[in-house]
Order: sequence, then structure tokens, then C-alpha cells
Amino acid sequence: MADRDLVPRMIGAAMLDVATYEEVEADAGATGQAAAVVVLVAVASAVGSAPAGLGGIVAGPLAALLGWWVWSGVTYLIGDKVLGGTATWGELLRTIGFAHSPGILLVLGFLPLVGGLVEAAVRLWMLVAGILAIRQALDFSTGKAVLTAILGWATLVGVALLARSFAAPLP
Repeated sequence: MADRDLVPRMIGAAMLDVATYEEVEADAGATGQAAAVVVLVAVASAVGSAPAGLGGIVAGPLAALLGWWVWSGVTYLIGDKVLGGTATWGELLRTIGFAHSPGILLVLGFLPLVGGLVEAAVRLWMLVAGILAIRQALDFSTGKAVLTAILGWATLVGVALLARSFAAPLP
């Protein structure tokens, strides 16, 4: 089903449907759709945090795309090369991209009293979807998927902290 519509795939990914993740993993033509999901979620997040303004709506998608590429690359290196999974970087791009699907609900972040709760729940949902995406793409256990996600996150945080230390002004 290489020509499947974006919205049904987003719904399937958000519903944590394993078949949807397997489908986008196998469909090399779905990389553009995965990128669209990442951009749509970034815009929804910017709109949901109303003070972000136009700058957030423009810069957010660019930062989200860069983060998606880097996260997928780190996940590929750790999951495939270190932990013995079987995936390509493209397969991880597609599955991780679609794992962002629940994030469309971040548009509700501006709601008084419940916006923060909605955001926390959606971010947790996205984490679970990301672990499922990693598991399906790399064809290994949930435990290894969780380990890959943790090691990938720790690697990204370490690199960010190192970069920040080099960017800090000297006394």
C-alpha cells in the first residue's frame, strides 16, 4: 500500500497499531509522509503554546526536522550497529516520524487549566509510540527498544551539553 493516505497512517500510528508501523517501515515512499507528520506536529506544538508566535511556527518545524534526523541516526547507530537490530536509517526515519503522530494534539496546549496536563499526556504517548517504532523497525524486543531509546536520549543530551559547554563564554 505505497499510496496509502497520510491521515489513516497517522491514526494507526497514534493508536499504536503494529501493522501501521510495519507498513511505513516497508514503504520507502513514506519518508515524505513521515517528514510531514514531524512538521505538522511541530506547528501544532507552536500553536498550542500560543506565546511561540510566528517565529515558533517557522523555526519549530526546522528544529523538529533536524531533531528527527539526528534522533533517527543515533537510534540507527545504537540499535542496529551496537545492539544488533536489523533496520536501515530510512526505516527508522519513517517509523520514528510516524511515532510523532499523537503530537498533533499538542495544539490543545493553550487550554487553561488542562493544557499542561494534555501536553504531558501527549508527550508520554509519543514516547510509547517511539519505543514501538524503534522495536518494529529494528525487529527486536521491547526491552531492547527501551534500552535503545534511553541510550539514544543520553547520547543526544551528552552531545548537547558538550556543545553548550563549548559555546559558553570564557570567564
